Amino acid sequence: MRAVVQRVSEASVKVDGKIAGKIGHGILLLLGVQDGDTDKDLQWMLDKVLNLRIFEDEQGKMNLSLKDVQGQLLVVSQFTLLGDARKGRRPSFTEAASPELAKTYFEKFIDLASREVGVEAGVFQEHMEVQLVNDGPVTILLDSNKLF
Repeated sequence: MRAVVQRVSEASVKVDGKIAGKIGHGILLLLGVQDGDTDKDLQWMLDKVLNLRIFEDEQGKMNLSLKDVQGQLLVVSQFTLLGDARKGRRPSFTEAASPELAKTYFEKFIDLASREVGVEAGVFQEHMEVQLVNDGPVTILLDSNKLF
C-alpha cells in the first residue's frame, strides 16, 4: 500500500462538479493499493497515517498526530501511486491491485479510520478533481513495504 500524506488547512474532492468530500484542518491522503496487499498492510498504513506526528505543538515542532489535533481525514483512491516509470515514457501499473481488491481495502480503510477521526472520501474509480491548501507545505510518502 502506498500513500501520499499532505497536511492541509483545507481540502476537497469533486466528482462531476459536485463535492464528494471536504475537510478543514487535517490530512489529505492519496491512497494506492498494491497487488498482494493484505490486512497487515492496511493496519500498518492506518496506524501510520493516524499517528504520524506532522502537526505542530506549542513550540512549533512537529510532535502531534492527526488524532492529537482532532483533525479530519480526506481519503482519495489513487492507483497511479503504483505507477512504475523507470523504463520508457509510459508508466506501467502492473503493481496496482485489481479494482475489486483495491475497492475492498479503500472502503475498509475508510471504515476503520472513521472509528477514530472524522473522515471524508472521494469516489472509487471516478474521475475526481482534488483541491487543497497544503499547510507547511508538509508532504510525506508512505509505503507499507517500506520501499521508501
